[in-house]
Amino acid sequence: MPDSFPKRLLRWYDVHGRHDLPWQHPRTAYRVWIAEVMLQQTQVITVIPYFLRFVEKYPKLRALAATPLDDVLALWSGLGYYNRARNLHRAAQICVERQRGALPRDFDALAALPGIGRSTAGAILAQAHGLRFAILDGNVKRVLARFHGVRGWPGDASVQKKLWEFAEAHTPHERIADYTQAIMDLGATVCTRAKPRCTTCPLKRSCVAHREGSVAQLPERKPSRALPTRKTIMLLLRDRAGRILLERRPPTGVWAQLWSLPEADSAESVRHRLGANQALHPMPPFVHAFSHYRLDITPLTGVVASARGVADSPHRRWLLPDDVLGLGVPAPVRRLIASIEENP
Repeated sequence: MPDSFPKRLLRWYDVHGRHDLPWQHPRTAYRVWIAEVMLQQTQVITVIPYFLRFVEKYPKLRALAATPLDDVLALWSGLGYYNRARNLHRAAQICVERQRGALPRDFDALAALPGIGRSTAGAILAQAHGLRFAILDGNVKRVLARFHGVRGWPGDASVQKKLWEFAEAHTPHERIADYTQAIMDLGATVCTRAKPRCTTCPLKRSCVAHREGSVAQLPERKPSRALPTRKTIMLLLRDRAGRILLERRPPTGVWAQLWSLPEADSAESVRHRLGANQALHPMPPFVHAFSHYRLDITPLTGVVASARGVADSPHRRWLLPDDVLGLGVPAPVRRLIASIEENP
């Protein structure tokens, strides 16, 4: 018996789907790749302006591979999850080194590139080349979990295996690119996490969750646990010219390789490390939440009489606030610097 799932979904997509997203015109492998990576953990409305700026500056894969990582991180700044940008840059370089400057059309080679994996590889090949590969991003997991009444947290290996089986089974042999966009659109605009619009869903007649009244419970959430809290002190040092001291973070860990404010576990250790002995003044503390912990940040600010000797390392720079925009700087640090400019 033919699967009616893709037929109903495609009929809905032809009328209600999104047909004017910037990566659809033209829908090249490179543009789809950039969009898919940006869309990992980020909504379309947020991604669009970043995507447009990114492909304007780096219209081709070779241009991305040739640029310094600092420039890529600066353009990415504010989008979060910076490892995505580092992976994009490294994957582009690998493609230049091994694939003659193009993304591979072979699934295994594409999925093996940094930051891509099974679902993103499938999305690229399906949308750019019309090849029959399934996807399983967050939106698709939600649609399939509700449609089939799949219990359990989708991050669990056994649940994910089951969802992949459904994703593969429903993927049609025609209009692959449209189908791929359609199922993502349905999850993003109709089968949403909160307040889903079940009355307008083309799949509601066969949806297990709709029939059983379990839409709000599916997909099941990750088992909750209290997020640990870490504490740090950020030092916002300025010199007499109004420049701010920035420090490059280590190559691994949170905000890896981004430029940030110097940090330490105490004000004395920060001053000792930087050789700065001036008075420090507290600023309002704030909390920045990561996916796996909360960071309690206590900012301290001070003015040094002389910048000499304080930034005696290639990993530190004195920069005017406007020049900070040209570097990859974490969003909370940007906001902290902006608050100084607004309230000097």
